Amino acid sequence: MLTTLGRNAGLDGLGLDRVALCTAFPGQNIANEVAGGTYSRQAITFGAAGAPTPGVRTSTGAVPFTGLPANVTVAWINFLKNAGAVSEAVSPNGANPKEFQVSTLVANSIYLPAHGYTAGQQIVFYGSSTVPTGLTEGTTYVVCTAGGAGFTVDNFQVAQVATPAVAIVIGTTQAGASCVVSVITPEPFVAAGGTFTLAVGATVNLNF
Repeated sequence: MLTTLGRNAGLDGLGLDRVALCTAFPGQNIANEVAGGTYSRQAITFGAAGAPTPGVRTSTGAVPFTGLPANVTVAWINFLKNAGAVSEAVSPNGANPKEFQVSTLVANSIYLPAHGYTAGQQIVFYGSSTVPTGLTEGTTYVVCTAGGAGFTVDNFQVAQVATPAVAIVIGTTQAGASCVVSVITPEPFVAAGGTFTLAVGATVNLNF
């Protein structure tokens, strides 16, 4: 595991200078980017890693995207370098990434102390290492609504959006150290000309 100084050095080496909006998981190839209207990638500036949070780089200003096309949903943010040529980091809209474990106490359950999730809440798993078996990186799931032993203060099960009460079977393989779970809040724009603003304080961090 990297020390905080190591994380800071690695983050400062990322020449992040552009940000893009995506309608679904962008992966490493800038997939599913918004298209149409007068949308375009925007410049973004980050402060040095560690200021103010150790192991994190924080954006220094709000970034507005104007002229969005009609009937588009912003679900993911893609941080780029080299004037937008290379993807370096992705984040679900409304992200609050947390490290977790596959539970050994409750079948098909995720162990995350004081997770704070609610039944039916939309979540995603993503990172640079493998997600738990039975799940797919970047897919939007919900916290299973079945309740019982599978949903406690520290445990939750995962379900497909279309079948929220049916827990997905999760294998025993633990996710890699750099895989996280996060809420995702897709933001729809019905009419053309909408504006999405990435608020000041967007963060990029290394999860290992």
